[in-house]
Amino acid sequence: MSRSWDSWRADVARIVPLAWPVFAGQVAMVLFATVDTVLVARYSATDLAALAVGAAAYITVFIGLMGVVLAVAPIVGQLYGAKRLHAAGEQLHQAVWLALGLALPGCLLLAFPQPFLALSDASPEVAERLRGYLLAIACALPAGLLFAAYRGFNNAVSRPKAVMVLQLSGLALKLPLAALLVHGAGPIPALGVVGCGASTAIVMWCLVFIAWQVMRRDAFYAPFAIFGHGLKPPHWPAIASQLKLGVPMGGSVLIEVTGFASMAFFISRFGATPVAGHQIAANLVSLLFMVPMALGNATSTVAAQSVGAGALRDARRVAWHGIEFTALVALVLGTLLFFTREGVVRLYTNDEVIVAAALPLLAWVVLFHFADAMQIASAFVLRAWRIATVPLVIYATSIWGLGVGGGYALAFNLNGTVPAALHGARGFWIASTAGLAAAALGLTLFLAWVLRQQRAKERAAMPAPAG
Repeated sequence: MSRSWDSWRADVARIVPLAWPVFAGQVAMVLFATVDTVLVARYSATDLAALAVGAAAYITVFIGLMGVVLAVAPIVGQLYGAKRLHAAGEQLHQAVWLALGLALPGCLLLAFPQPFLALSDASPEVAERLRGYLLAIACALPAGLLFAAYRGFNNAVSRPKAVMVLQLSGLALKLPLAALLVHGAGPIPALGVVGCGASTAIVMWCLVFIAWQVMRRDAFYAPFAIFGHGLKPPHWPAIASQLKLGVPMGGSVLIEVTGFASMAFFISRFGATPVAGHQIAANLVSLLFMVPMALGNATSTVAAQSVGAGALRDARRVAWHGIEFTALVALVLGTLLFFTREGVVRLYTNDEVIVAAALPLLAWVVLFHFADAMQIASAFVLRAWRIATVPLVIYATSIWGLGVGGGYALAFNLNGTVPAALHGARGFWIASTAGLAAAALGLTLFLAWVLRQQRAKERAAMPAPAG
């Protein structure tokens, strides 16, 4: 028992130092949107409406494409564990080509936003500002995807602090620059919501330039042979390998984002109060989600490095210990929020009607967050073995099928037999919790099957004992 406990603590000690910088950096990126919202809210309601639609459009495009680019992380993690540093550096070059290639259709979609305008049914005034914002933010997309390649590479080689420092620096630059461009000063005109997109583009290109300089000058990166003869030409087998893993990864991320975001769209049909209560609960859950996402990312990094080193037993052990630790942290955080939920909600609003709408939703937060943590941790661990296609199928059936489809059936009482207590926003949260739980169960069982098959192959490959 003591040896097992020591092993568990040792693995957690390998995971946590890689997880907390990822968490801090991701929170910094989330605050980019918060800065924009606060500044534009004080500028004009029309610009705020344009930002709401424009930010949703950009996030949908960026998140899906970013998930593809981040396939570089598990691939580089395995190569780094195998001490094949030149090959790891080569993968970064190919990730850069992949990021630039994906940026082209992404920028075109943002620069010609007719699909988003049709979905939003925006007024002419909002549509005009929306076009300007999306054109400006389209300039940020290539930089965002290039930075995702930098982020994936550094996380894979156990350098998440290098990413975190740049992300925090970007936030420090974003605030004054966005304030200047949104409200104007001196000879600089007030650009409103367009200033948000322009400031993000400027900051992201600054981060890419700094990241390039860091990798050129820091001796840590010298063994990877990243620099010397410029950007290496595309190597199609390597790009195909990244796409094979990255496309289902990006699809899984997109399903998560759209599955959760669609709740707000449907709940808004019940009126302003239900959607306001949902927004508070959704914001809290989104903040909590950053913790298991960071822990899952770190667990995947350690496991991928062990896989590359051929230490498969170590990889399996750290994978399960990472998932167990993530589950424990999620249970603690969810329980803490459950017992303090009324006080937390009142930090957002003192409107008793909205408080009453939010509190029943937060009653589900323990189960919701625990299931959310388990599914993301299992998905990240599977990526350490370069497995993403089956998780994509699991996500589609559980989050879109059971979560969104089941939520719609409950919330709108499609068959006429749903109890009144399950109508409205509560129905969506119950179904979404069930969908996440199904995803967590499916991913965990599939991971157990994969690792069991791996152990069976190892036993079959062992030589028979003499005599």
